[in-house]
Amino acid sequence: MTSAHPYTPSAPQRADDSERYTVGVDFGTLSGRAVVVRVRDGEELASAVHAYTHGVIDRHLPGTGAALPPDWALQHPQDWLDVLRHAVPEAVAAAGVDPASVIGIATDFTACTVLPTLADGTALAQTSLADRPHAWPKLWKHHAAQGQADRINELAHARGEKWIKRYGGKISAEWQFAKALQVLEEDPEVYDACARWIEAADWIVWQLTGTESRNACTAGYKGIHQDGAYPTEDYLTALHPGFTDFARTRLEFPLSDLGSRVGSLTATAARWTGLNAGTAVAAGNVDAHVTAAAAQAVEDGRLLAIMGTSTCHVINSPVLADIPGICGVVDGGIVEGTYGYEAGQSAVGDIFAWVLSQGVPQEYFDEAAERGEDLHTLLTRKAAGQPVGGHGLVALDWLNGNRSVLVDHHLSGVMVGLTLATRPEDVYRALLEATAFGTRIIVEALELGGVPVHEFIVAGGLAKNELLMQIYSDVLRRPVSLAASQQGPALGSAIHAAVAAGAHPDVRTATAAMGRLQRDVYTPDTARADAYDELFAAYRSLHDHFGGGELLHRLRDIRNRAVTAG
Repeated sequence: MTSAHPYTPSAPQRADDSERYTVGVDFGTLSGRAVVVRVRDGEELASAVHAYTHGVIDRHLPGTGAALPPDWALQHPQDWLDVLRHAVPEAVAAAGVDPASVIGIATDFTACTVLPTLADGTALAQTSLADRPHAWPKLWKHHAAQGQADRINELAHARGEKWIKRYGGKISAEWQFAKALQVLEEDPEVYDACARWIEAADWIVWQLTGTESRNACTAGYKGIHQDGAYPTEDYLTALHPGFTDFARTRLEFPLSDLGSRVGSLTATAARWTGLNAGTAVAAGNVDAHVTAAAAQAVEDGRLLAIMGTSTCHVINSPVLADIPGICGVVDGGIVEGTYGYEAGQSAVGDIFAWVLSQGVPQEYFDEAAERGEDLHTLLTRKAAGQPVGGHGLVALDWLNGNRSVLVDHHLSGVMVGLTLATRPEDVYRALLEATAFGTRIIVEALELGGVPVHEFIVAGGLAKNELLMQIYSDVLRRPVSLAASQQGPALGSAIHAAVAAGAHPDVRTATAAMGRLQRDVYTPDTARADAYDELFAAYRSLHDHFGGGELLHRLRDIRNRAVTAG
C-alpha cells in the first residue's frame, strides 16, 4: 500500500544533521504522499506514497454494503490517518534524516472535501452513525448536492447578496454550504449530531495538533467567507429554517493565515509520524493553492494549472474583479497581499482513464505488450501522429460536470463527429483537446474580466504527457512552463512548513528559495494554433448550445429516476 523512494529525477542528497528539513503531506483523491525537503534550497530528499484502502467510496457504504445514490463520492477518515502512520515515517527513513532535524510539517488536501464531527473532532463516520451515508466525509467530487447549490444561488441573487459575485455568480455543489444543506434536508439526525462541519484540510491538522483550527484558504474559496464574515443568519434562515445557525455553530472559528504555525505535534501524532513531539505544524491548505509556492507561481499574473484527476487553476492579481463563472476570489487566498483567483475543470485525467475503462481492441493490448508500453502511452503515441483535426471530432470535457465557467455539475460529456472509421486514439486525442479548450475558456474569462495572464504554468502528473502539453501550448497560443517538482502539492506544503517553523520569514521568500520552475518548455506552433482556432470555434458553439443544460439535465434526470427505481 505504501511505496517510499528517493526523490527523482535528481539524485537524492545525503542527509546532513546540520541541515534543517520539513515534511509536506499531500492528501489526494486516491492516495496520500509525503516528501522530505531541505529548508535551505528546497531539495527533495525522499518521498513515500500510501494508497487509500477504501479509495473513492461511490458505490457501497463500508460496513453495511448499502448502495449509494447517483453522484455520491465519499471517503474514509481512517485512510487519511494511515497516510500519517505510513507515508511520513517511510519518507523520513528513505531520506536518512534524523527526526530531530525536521523542524516543521504541513498538509494539504483536495477541496472541498468536508466532514461532520463531534465537538472533540471525532468523525461521525467513526461513531454509531457510521451506517448513515451522510455521516461520512464528502469528497470534492460528491455532486449530489446540485439541487441545494441551485437554491443557494437563486436566493443569493434574489436578495442581492454581495458575496455571490465573488464566486462568479454561482456557489458550487462541491462546496461546504451545498453539501451541509443536503445533510440537513436528507438526514436531520446526522445534521443535529454534527457539532463541527470541517474541511478535511483542517481536520487532519486537528489530529496532528490536538486543537481545532481553520485555514483562510478553504474558508474563503469553499466556505463563502468574505470580508470577515460568513453569510448572514437572515439569509440562512430564508434558505432553510433549520440552517439559521449553521455558520455560527459549525463553521465559525478564528482563521489562520497560510504559512502560520497553528500548533505542534502531539505525542500521539509523533508516534504516528516518527517525528518529534513539539514539531511545528502549519495551517492546512488546499492542494492546488499550496502548489503555487512549489511552482514559483505566487507572483501576479502567473496562472498555475494543477493537472491530475481534475484541474484547478489559480492566479494572483492586484485587482479585485467580479468574473462570471470563476470559482472564487479571496484576499490573501493563495499568498498574503494580493487577490487569489480560482477556476477549474472537474475531470481531466479521470476522462483519459475513462477511455481506457471502456475497453480497446485486443490488438492494442497486444501492441502495447510487445512494445512494453501502457495503454496511455500507446494511445498518446498513435494520437500524436495525427494532424490537427484529422480525427474529425470535437468533445465537451464535462464527464464530471463543469466547474468553470458554467458551474453546473449536472452537465455531462458530449462528442460529435463519430463515424464507423473512428478509432480509440481519435477519441483519446479529441478528449485531450477538449480539456485544453476548457482551459482556454477559463483563460479568456479571466482576461476579459480584467485579470491578465502573463504566464501559463502546469504542475501535476499530467505534465509528463508531452503531447498533452504541446496541445495546450498550441490551443492557448502561449508557452507552457512546468513546475520542476513531481510532488508539487507536497513540496508546496513543505515550503509552508518552513515558514511556520520560522526558517523563512514569509511564503514569498520561502518560495524563492525552495520552489522550482522550468520556463517555456513548450512553445506554440503557428500552423497548429491556427488549426486549433477553428476547432475551438466548434467547441465554443457546443459549449454555448449545451451549457444551458436543458437537454443534458433532462437526460440525467431520466437516468437518476431509472436507477433509483431499480
